[in-house]
Amino acid sequence: MKQEKRNQAYNQYVEARIPKTKPWPSLFNSFWVGGLICVLGQGIDELILYIFPYMSQQSAWTWTLIVLIFLASFLTGIGVYDKIGKFAGGGSIVPITGFSNSIASPAIEFKHEGIIYGTCVKMFSIAGPVIVVGVVASIVVGLVYYFVGLI
Repeated sequence: MKQEKRNQAYNQYVEARIPKTKPWPSLFNSFWVGGLICVLGQGIDELILYIFPYMSQQSAWTWTLIVLIFLASFLTGIGVYDKIGKFAGGGSIVPITGFSNSIASPAIEFKHEGIIYGTCVKMFSIAGPVIVVGVVASIVVGLVYYFVGLI
């Protein structure tokens, strides 16, 4: 009974402290910022193909991803991407720039612990499980394709 009252008091405290958000403006900001990031990526792709007309589309896509990842990491490093994330929410997290941010942020945050135990270890604390699952799934699919030829 005592623990139940304590839990209720704690839940009331947490409810009072949680910042209130307005769902429709948040959804709208998420939508247009995520779309703007995608438009930026398409513009970079078109610019690369304009500058290098003999480049294959596949290579242009690769260079577009490299540029977007660099821009997101750079903006994370100077503290701008966090402000974009607060404003846009999921719109800044879903594109590949959000993945870049999720790797760069912990690396910057823990750099004071040193290059090995800080930056290199903490860099994959958030995105690490995603990378591991992606690598393992690609190995399994590759082995099935190689040995069975079903895919």
